[in-house]
Amino acid sequence: MEKILNEITNVDYSKIQADIESFLKKHSANCSGFVFGLSGGIDSAVIAHICAKSFKEKSLALIMPDSKVSPKEETEDALHTVDKLGIDYKLIDINQIHLQFSSILEPNDLALGNLRARIRASLLYYYANAKNYLVIGSSDKSEFMIGYFTKFGDGSSDVLPIASLYKTQVRQLAKHLGVRDSIISKKSSPNLWKGHIAEEEIGASYEEIDCVLYCIIDKKIHPESIEKLTGISHQKIEKILQLHHNSNHKRIMPDKL
Repeated sequence: MEKILNEITNVDYSKIQADIESFLKKHSANCSGFVFGLSGGIDSAVIAHICAKSFKEKSLALIMPDSKVSPKEETEDALHTVDKLGIDYKLIDINQIHLQFSSILEPNDLALGNLRARIRASLLYYYANAKNYLVIGSSDKSEFMIGYFTKFGDGSSDVLPIASLYKTQVRQLAKHLGVRDSIISKKSSPNLWKGHIAEEEIGASYEEIDCVLYCIIDKKIHPESIEKLTGISHQKIEKILQLHHNSNHKRIMPDKL
């Protein structure tokens, strides 16, 4: 697995940063600026650092914890990021909004968890609408390709500047950009419920996910050869491939007659 990971991460991060900035500049011609959710996690921290460099006066970060479930350290990391970068932000606790919804809905833990992501998307598009901004999504390639996002929640965006980067690449880009070490090293979490850890829910590490997806998508290696090449178990390979196939509906426009 180490050899494959080296292939994935041994890329020019200065060029990647420049490509992302060019991508956003191209889209900035059609709007007055950009708005994005800043969670305290690595993906949105990378977005914040890039926006601060090239679009500082035209960027708005929304920090949207649910005080019932979001770890306070996440909010502190998000606040540290906006303070360090000097970008405009709004801190909105979505707890009361979520409570209003849940008070009139029959209980379902999974649906109520995903509702948090959809509330955040609504707030992002509220400010996008009000300011003529585009919404920047922070999905990376690892999560995008296995559907690890809420449809019409954190999957809602106008542009996806890091969706071509695997999580292991995002970590290296974050180091290149000077993202806080504690943000880079922390366990990824969508914070849709208490104690929510991405790798535990998925059942595989990001290193394993990236290796499998890279072998299939980038190197066009047959699934049966991946176990021998990476040392990842057949069961995990099959699970990652199943997640990829089953989530295809999240990556395409709705089917129409």
